[in-house]
Amino acid sequence: TLGNFSNIDWATGIYFLGIELDVGEGYTAMGNTQLFSVPYALYAENSGSTQSAMNLGDILSEGNSANNLQIKDNVEIASGCTIDRGSIDDTIIGENTYLDNQVHVAHNVKIGSNCMIAGQVGFAGSAKIGNNVSIGGQAGISGHLKIGNNVKIAGGSGVVKDINDNQIVMGYPAISLKDFIKKNNE
Repeated sequence: TLGNFSNIDWATGIYFLGIELDVGEGYTAMGNTQLFSVPYALYAENSGSTQSAMNLGDILSEGNSANNLQIKDNVEIASGCTIDRGSIDDTIIGENTYLDNQVHVAHNVKIGSNCMIAGQVGFAGSAKIGNNVSIGGQAGISGHLKIGNNVKIAGGSGVVKDINDNQIVMGYPAISLKDFIKKNNE
């Protein structure tokens, strides 16, 4: 279902695998964005199959109610993003969230409300991102991590452990901004 004022431009390459999509009001997706990509773990189980991705998506969704994508109100998704549908739980993009170009959101990821995600950020499966989170370009978030509310992650950072609320981190592995500056001034 699509909410009021939602805009999907089919001519620019957006496509779905025929699984339930719940899109809020004011949603915008730009060219060549792929929604409902099949999570690799599920695809690998059927990799020897001659079935198309469309049929694979239908098969994977049979009898599984928790494998959908929820895009909440006023979400903007820029060009070239890929968002996997859930495999165990839903993939959720919270309201008023912006995904810049070429962001990858893996299966079961939950991104909170009012988040700003810069280009080429990658989220591994089942990561949970709080509200009001800002992530700089080319950062990576490892799977099954919890990122708290009001967190800022600098571009190019590699997040490999949970981050508590109200933190600013950078580097690889991502550490507090204060520790990063101290370490690099030595």
